[in-house]
Amino acid sequence: MAERIRLQKMIADCGIASRRKAEQLIAEGKVRVNGRVAQIGDKVDPASDKVTVGSRKLVPQNSLRVYIMLHKPRGFVTTMDDELGRRCVAELVSDIEQRVFPVGRLDRDSEGLLLMTNDGEFANRISHPRSHVSKTYRVTVRQQVTEDMITKLSEGLMVDGQMTLPADVNLVTKEENRCVLLITLYEGRNRQIRKMCEELGLEVIRLKRIAIGNVKLGMLKPGDWRDLNDDELRSLMASAQISAARQKRAAKAAEKAPYKKKRQGR
Repeated sequence: MAERIRLQKMIADCGIASRRKAEQLIAEGKVRVNGRVAQIGDKVDPASDKVTVGSRKLVPQNSLRVYIMLHKPRGFVTTMDDELGRRCVAELVSDIEQRVFPVGRLDRDSEGLLLMTNDGEFANRISHPRSHVSKTYRVTVRQQVTEDMITKLSEGLMVDGQMTLPADVNLVTKEENRCVLLITLYEGRNRQIRKMCEELGLEVIRLKRIAIGNVKLGMLKPGDWRDLNDDELRSLMASAQISAARQKRAAKAAEKAPYKKKRQGR
């Protein structure tokens, strides 16, 4: 008998979305198995069952895994398509043969480091709340920032009815009408930094993610992408406590990736 796997795993393995996003697609009734609307918990045989997401039929991928970093510019939404016709990050990676998807999110008005992959397990581990992979942001606010504000940001604030986890907060520059902060978070709530600053009466005028774990954006230009190198991939996997066997498989795939030359100079 053929091995049956969870439906969300097949969707992730096909490079459509992470497992968490796949579960959301299933819950929204957008996934069908052999013509029937799928349910959370369904299992499928990838070799014989017909699985569709929307109008797209899934074809199991045995292709190379791709792990990249993208410098997302402001004005782009972190989706592969957008019903409102807004510019989305898919446009910036259209020359990659494999269909990659974002790991986590950056809101439309934010910029900086965004990981993308076609490895659903990798995406799930990096973005899962249990992983607590750190994310560092350079945050420019319009008002003056006091020591008391820095303490509150560091120790935690009540946001959407729940306290934020402790964060690392440092003042970089202080001018008459603006300040620049470095904020490292260990959780990933929606628009978290903006909401934390709003609680203190601070208006965020620029927000740029400059690192995820030990992986740094560096000098990569807005709109450009490059492959993660072996050290960066291992570091992220260690941060997310991915198994040693999985590290070895993914690192080997990265070594053989056909996209080693970064695409720049747009």
